[in-house]
Amino acid sequence: MNLPNLITLSRVPLMFVIVGLMYSDRLGAPSLAFWLFIACAIGDGLDGYLARKRGLVSTFGKLMDALTDKIMVVGLVIAFVDKHEIPVPLALITMCREFLITGMRMVAASKGVIVSADRGGKSKTVTQLIALGFLLGAPMAARDWAYVLPSVDLSTFVEYVHKTGLVIFVVGTFLAVWSGWRYVMQYKDVVFTDADK
Repeated sequence: MNLPNLITLSRVPLMFVIVGLMYSDRLGAPSLAFWLFIACAIGDGLDGYLARKRGLVSTFGKLMDALTDKIMVVGLVIAFVDKHEIPVPLALITMCREFLITGMRMVAASKGVIVSADRGGKSKTVTQLIALGFLLGAPMAARDWAYVLPSVDLSTFVEYVHKTGLVIFVVGTFLAVWSGWRYVMQYKDVVFTDADK
């Protein structure tokens, strides 16, 4: 266990903290949820950078980096669906894609092949994280900023931020399907071929 892997694994418990804050009525909870999410997003790039710089790149790190990204995204998406802020069809497409690719990675790993994130997968993840950031930013502005600036009408701004998050999430869903198809085509011979053949 090294620093890059600790940063990677920290995103799992932090996801639970962020979701818990999303349901909190306390002043400041939306802001804390937003900034913890930003810290997780920064950590998503930092762990890989540190692993490469320190020569700590490992199979465990590659697999867990991709897996913790999925845990973070799926956990927040479920919470946003429960709060009626993300449409169910988009959430289902996102989750089906993530579980499918995770299953493929497990099968490939059992055959000694490590399926690390490619450019399409990374673009998908970055787009999803940006979308979730906007969706977390809307309640921060609606509650915390409105409390600090009671004389300013932020309703239009909050609506704009929320709609922007939804639009970006739609783009992220498209990228999820596209990159998922790329993974299937690239690794179909590994995943769908019996080991003894």
